[in-house]
Amino acid sequence: MTKEIIYILTFMLLISCNNEKYNKSSDGISNQTWVSELEYPEEKHLKNIKQLTFGGDNAEAYFSFDDSKLVFQSNYKEWNVECDQIFITDTNNYMMWKEMPDKISTGDGRTTCAYFMPGDTSIIYASTHLKDVECPHVPERTDGKYVWPIYDSYDIFVADLKGNIINQLTNSKGYDAEATVSPNGDKIVFTSDRSGDLELYTMNIDGSNIKQITFELGYDGGAFFSPNGKELVFRSSRPKTEAEKTEYKKLLSEGLVKPTEMEIYTCNIDGSNLKKITNLGNANWAPFFHPSGKKIIFSSNHKSNRGFPFNLFMINTDGSELKQITYDTVFDSFPMFSYDGKKIVFSSNRNNGGTRATNLFIADWIE
Repeated sequence: MTKEIIYILTFMLLISCNNEKYNKSSDGISNQTWVSELEYPEEKHLKNIKQLTFGGDNAEAYFSFDDSKLVFQSNYKEWNVECDQIFITDTNNYMMWKEMPDKISTGDGRTTCAYFMPGDTSIIYASTHLKDVECPHVPERTDGKYVWPIYDSYDIFVADLKGNIINQLTNSKGYDAEATVSPNGDKIVFTSDRSGDLELYTMNIDGSNIKQITFELGYDGGAFFSPNGKELVFRSSRPKTEAEKTEYKKLLSEGLVKPTEMEIYTCNIDGSNLKKITNLGNANWAPFFHPSGKKIIFSSNHKSNRGFPFNLFMINTDGSELKQITYDTVFDSFPMFSYDGKKIVFSSNRNNGGTRATNLFIADWIE
């Protein structure tokens, strides 16, 4: 679901492409000449950056437990999809500029937030296909404000790597999505509005023992487990003033949220020891634990007065030592470290030739 924030960058990207001075370079693979940068000299933690996709909006790429594969969502028209569907590829597949990867989702409805299940023989993802085979409507801005849709037709499914659905984990009325899996292979965390608000829930790997773990008004989502499986990191937009609360409730009643003010939080997997990690303002989201479990990488536009750029930042779990990691001029987000800690995958508008494409990139991680 979180990928909808990419759409707010459409006009920003056009402005950026007109105003920036870019270095032209060939990608060396597709024989096309791109503008913008593949690498920036300030990005000291990234080495050997490779571009994996070359068109459309590609996001939320996550490693298999053995780090050999990636699962991600894409709406790339050349792959015969009308809206986001789930794809799988080898981690070292650099041929997606000419070869379509394997599609895992049904091709019906809209999908989001795929993640590998233990054993790497199946994946979990959310889909609207049971309600309608067509792509659901993407809302326009509401009173000039950018909004995300909260589709009440999302449910969470498990599919094998050939795309066969082998289990449905949720079937309650409303939004169930944004599921990720513990590195211990025993728990799933997801976001649901079954309580009337967008809260975090955990369940066993088979869908049993569902428990609500957050309770404050606001949109809690995009949660990931710590490397030891004992903690969660997530982003939240929690209204404080009465006016903010009224607006939030009104939008939610219409199946919408406004994601322009979000901060990063952590808690134990039972919801205890809740901590607000950032207090930066603007949109801080797409967090993921560093392999040490002592730091968090996330996307943020807190340095911007215009809504962009979004770049990756890292911060200690006590909120100290904020550090910028990437330096793109428009959009870097959705970072995930490989389980062995040697690689990082992320989405970016870099090197897209002045188009609106958001592509996947993989790099060696350098401490």
